[in-house]
Amino acid sequence: MSYRIPLIKPYINDRVKELVSEVLDSGFLTEGPVTRRFEEAVASYTGVPHAIAFTSCTTGLETALRVARIGPGDEVIVPDYTYPATANAVKIAGAIPVIVDVNPDTLLIDYDKMEEAVSANTKAVIPVSLFGNPLDFDRLIKMKEHYGVLIIEDAACALGSSFKGRKTGGWSDMTVFSFHPRKFITTGEGGMVTTQNAQWAKAMHQYKHFGMGKVAGREEMVFQDTGSNYKMSNILAAVGLAQMEMVDDLLDERIKLAANYHQLLKGCKNIKIPETTKNGIHSYQSFAVLVPERDRVMKKMREEGIEVQIGTYALHQHPAFQQRGVRLRGQYPGSIRAWEETLVLPMYHSMTNAGQAEVVEKLTACVE
Repeated sequence: MSYRIPLIKPYINDRVKELVSEVLDSGFLTEGPVTRRFEEAVASYTGVPHAIAFTSCTTGLETALRVARIGPGDEVIVPDYTYPATANAVKIAGAIPVIVDVNPDTLLIDYDKMEEAVSANTKAVIPVSLFGNPLDFDRLIKMKEHYGVLIIEDAACALGSSFKGRKTGGWSDMTVFSFHPRKFITTGEGGMVTTQNAQWAKAMHQYKHFGMGKVAGREEMVFQDTGSNYKMSNILAAVGLAQMEMVDDLLDERIKLAANYHQLLKGCKNIKIPETTKNGIHSYQSFAVLVPERDRVMKKMREEGIEVQIGTYALHQHPAFQQRGVRLRGQYPGSIRAWEETLVLPMYHSMTNAGQAEVVEKLTACVE
């Protein structure tokens, strides 16, 4: 179904087409020099020495866990309100996801519940900077120092966000981004891991390339476990590289659109906007609101030609996370509320103020 006002429109301009055409003309289509340039652009933007491109955020998360030697018998704490990939990556690596509630105001992991879930087997936490809302690293770093756990951030939605002036990607031990088409920087499908750790960066490059590395000038299978093929092609990297040349402009436009939504929604009864982390700058990969009777409102909005979507999932409600090998911690009132009430509104680079005004007009009518 096509909508008058879609949820998202990937920003594809002539520069994107130019770089993709250059790759096609070169005949070098698999991972290569353009992928390296894309990695360098993301590393520079996030202020870290190492960025490693992957086929997706999910494979990036899995590889981050593997190079940190997290596997069977280890526990990794994740929020309940997130896309399943966050916990799935833990299961794929052979570790145990320990699922905790989220804060009902920010929809981010509940830091108190996270600390309560730490055990002798906890090796890492994977907090999620949901929708582009940055994490509170004052809390996370204190936890890391106290318990000795790693912070592997699922920043699928959060490229461009920052906390206390420092970009997301530069705070965690490893940060994993997504370039799915709903992200404002997209490669169609793809992901990226950023880190300060040269040893991990080298191991990730090896793992995603069948476990290969050079020994005495020869290619050998050197990764400590069996490697895989998680390489990002030059073609996809060219799309991302072209967009990274415009990242500041694209981010500024999203922040302006979000500010306009905030203004339009001011005073609207029964419509709540999740709070942004204190001292943080939100990148607004998605503009989310909480409304009563979300499913009814969503159906009506779509009937009006406006594409809206749920936020994400409450993991504990799904059979895949009610099995052995997953640890559920306590109750999930914050996550249940987020799951039942969160609605994502349309937002894209070419969206007009008039389009936003229509979205809000229809939304308030549906809610009231």
